[in-house]
Amino acid sequence: MKKNPEEYIEVYGARAHNLKNIDVKIPRDKLVVITGLSGSGKSSLAFDTIYAEGQRRYIETFSAYARQFLGGLERPDVDKIDGLSPVISIEQKTTSKSPRSTVGTITEIYDFIRLLYARIGVAYSYKTNEKMISFTEEEILDKISQDFDGKRINILAPIVKSRKGHYRELFEQIAKQGFLKVRVDGEIRDIEKGMKIERYKTHDIEIVVDRLKVSKDEKDQKRLSESISTAMQRGDDVLMILEHKSKTPKFFSKNLMCPTTGISYPLPEPNNFSFNTPKGACPKCNGLGQVYIANPDKIIPNKELSIRQGALEPQGKYKKTNWIFKQIALIAEHYEFSIDTPVKDIPKEAIDTILYGGKASFKKYGEAAKVTAEKSYDFEGIAHFIEKTYALKESSASLKRWAKKYMNDKLCDKCNGSRLQKEALYYRFNDKTIQDLINMDIDELSEFFKKSKKELNQKQLKIGGEIIKEISTRLQFLLDVGLNYLNINRASKSLSGGEAQRIRLATQVGSQLVGVLYILDEPSIGLHQRDNEKLINSLITLRDVGNSIIVVEHDKDMIERADHVIDIGPKAGKNGGQIISEGTPKETLKQRTLTADYLSGERQIEIPERRRKGNGNFLKLKGAKGNNLKNVSIKIPLGTMIAVTGVSGSGKSTLINETLYPILNNHIYNGVKEPLAYDSIKGLEHIDKVIDINQSPIGRTPRSNPATYTGVFDEIRSLFAKTPESLIRGYKPGRFSFNVKGGRCEVCGGAGVKVIEMNFLPDVHVECESCMGKRFNRETLEIRYKGKSIGNVLEMTIDEATDFFEPIPKIYRKLKTIKDVGLGYITLGQQSTTLSGGEAQRIKLATELSKKSSGQTFYILDEPTTGLHFEDIKILMNVLEKLVTKGNTVLIIEHNMDVIKLADYIFDIGYEGGKNGGQLVAEGTPEKLIKDKKSYTAKFLKKELLLPS
Repeated sequence: MKKNPEEYIEVYGARAHNLKNIDVKIPRDKLVVITGLSGSGKSSLAFDTIYAEGQRRYIETFSAYARQFLGGLERPDVDKIDGLSPVISIEQKTTSKSPRSTVGTITEIYDFIRLLYARIGVAYSYKTNEKMISFTEEEILDKISQDFDGKRINILAPIVKSRKGHYRELFEQIAKQGFLKVRVDGEIRDIEKGMKIERYKTHDIEIVVDRLKVSKDEKDQKRLSESISTAMQRGDDVLMILEHKSKTPKFFSKNLMCPTTGISYPLPEPNNFSFNTPKGACPKCNGLGQVYIANPDKIIPNKELSIRQGALEPQGKYKKTNWIFKQIALIAEHYEFSIDTPVKDIPKEAIDTILYGGKASFKKYGEAAKVTAEKSYDFEGIAHFIEKTYALKESSASLKRWAKKYMNDKLCDKCNGSRLQKEALYYRFNDKTIQDLINMDIDELSEFFKKSKKELNQKQLKIGGEIIKEISTRLQFLLDVGLNYLNINRASKSLSGGEAQRIRLATQVGSQLVGVLYILDEPSIGLHQRDNEKLINSLITLRDVGNSIIVVEHDKDMIERADHVIDIGPKAGKNGGQIISEGTPKETLKQRTLTADYLSGERQIEIPERRRKGNGNFLKLKGAKGNNLKNVSIKIPLGTMIAVTGVSGSGKSTLINETLYPILNNHIYNGVKEPLAYDSIKGLEHIDKVIDINQSPIGRTPRSNPATYTGVFDEIRSLFAKTPESLIRGYKPGRFSFNVKGGRCEVCGGAGVKVIEMNFLPDVHVECESCMGKRFNRETLEIRYKGKSIGNVLEMTIDEATDFFEPIPKIYRKLKTIKDVGLGYITLGQQSTTLSGGEAQRIKLATELSKKSSGQTFYILDEPTTGLHFEDIKILMNVLEKLVTKGNTVLIIEHNMDVIKLADYIFDIGYEGGKNGGQLVAEGTPEKLIKDKKSYTAKFLKKELLLPS
């Protein structure tokens, strides 16, 4: 029976990267999982072929005029793709790194909350906390007529509020407009020629618009009405009524106004609650919630040194002719120390003057001339200079980078991290300010809005009902993908790849699009097994409304719940790129592939026969209280493999990455990152090195690659510089660097690609047409080593390069460690921007492994299994096992049960995420942990240890 072609996305002759001219039919409107070893070609098929073609077709729908600005998008290396729907890719690397981007802005929840506060928020005075009031001109007229009937009053228009200045020009201007009197600091005065007031005092100035006796007479009422209009116009919609011989005025305003103090707010608009506009942003931190301040410990890292020896790091060693050092020499004379005195012995007042500035005049008796000389200094201070350099718009990017090295970010004390102006924080909805709402966990916020809807009156419900409905729907989507522990003020740059992906997934579910092809890259990253079900159900919801879903994934649950599974292999790199099985999950299990063997239990990662007890030493961390941690204490057995587990958002990263790691780093390397709150730590003397191997990129530009990061490229360049042809031409190692002028291609600056800015789409990298992606110019590429140019070497996979450079021990050792961590399939010159978080992490691991180990190193790895197939996990765990065997300690933050079951000791943090987390639920060996009834991890670990649940 012939199948309807419209039911399939048909790919013919796909050859991108390592794909071997494959044909594949992917069922539409189904959940399809593409799996296989890391580097087998899954992403090449899903992203570099199907998504790339979808994007190219989309660009082709633009007019020729628009396309000229976007440049040509290369057609992917494929013969034909039929049945392709509009494509949306949800990758791990697509979140904004802007400090202004938050969970609330990505999901648009914050936009709706701003609208809600602007429309039904209730304003309160920031001075008296009273409810603000506002009047129309008619109401003001009635109120004055009623309250001051028969009384003599002054109608005042406030124009200056608590500001310094002599205001001579202002008084002249007021006089020209026909006004005769002003009230200055509570005193009514006639305006005289040349009148001015004390310049350096703060003043309040009001124009006396009219002085009259209030009566109900029609003529008087008309005069009063006109005076009110004039006062409102001059006083920016605020006027004051001062009874004759009284000192206390009464305020009236068309805007929101405090009845006691007269402070007024403009009528609220959504922009007043936006930290991305000048109208709403906190003036001190410009809406970032944080400010950068100079850190004295970074400016003076070593207090044993003297100023002459270079104790002031930004200034370097002492130079007699330098103006700053001349000023410091005068400060030294004033405080009676010398520039050879170690910093620790210099008086605190002198250090404060050096850092934060000061001025003084003093007399000093000169022994040589036998006279007393008058000396003085006026010094800005190094810390102030650094802060000013960073803040100046005119400072270049390199100057700002220099200044930032000596600074720390801290919570803005003006807005307390809320990012907003003071007025915006005094609007309330259901007795909560906007700051209260954005700092609630998503599950708590969802509950708040459910209750709020019931408590609104008829008018509020009519205005805000639809807004609350939109907010609640979007919050529910976030809950459905297991993100209940986040808050909407969380900066998007601090999200893990998996969290960012699930937020985008929640946004897409909310958009209710139909007939779209979604391609996702390992959305289960960073998700506890317990929450996996929620994620899979979200994908199924997306499928059921009429979309096609392709997921690149290794997760067992996801593969088993898929409608169709495509397994690519059989191995990685050049030995992969073929479809080795496809069909339903049941049909996949019958195949003899690595994936099928692991799914069926034929192959498995073996549980160790015994758990290590460690070397008898312990690292004891007591009373960790950062973020959501509730006084957590842990005792880590050194010389073992430790797993830190728990549901997403329970506090694992806070405990390890933000508390334990900074403590160890500060102790061993004099680091300056402040650890989060804790009581004490013992056992630091048993560790001599700490290495944090996280998933942050190894580089942010196409010029960065595994060869440069691991340092092996320096050795390769030196090797090429020693070839006979190089010696004849006088080429040095720098000739073979694509980061400096000389040997590189100048058209692409040695990147091999050119970046085309797509404005409203992600930037596109197009191969450089001059060097064809080789990075170097023709003369450099003419130099050969064993028949290969430097460009050919960068195109080699790690497996090929390991064999090619085997005779050269320095290069071979580094390449072998990259191969050992399962990255034999990547190329030496692969752009670091194309590496997944897991690949970047393993390159860092390989770099550390190639260094000599002391046997007392503490390794911290955050989810190292990201992007790894079952077989790759086995290889990685063997590498980590070797590290522990040498006496080192390896601590892994992980959700993957295959890793957790291999640990010697487990700390399980929970019970839930966010505010309901932050406690040590259970600890011990895997066998001990599974007996804990409250631990979610124990429940899933039990199945892995092959014990009946």
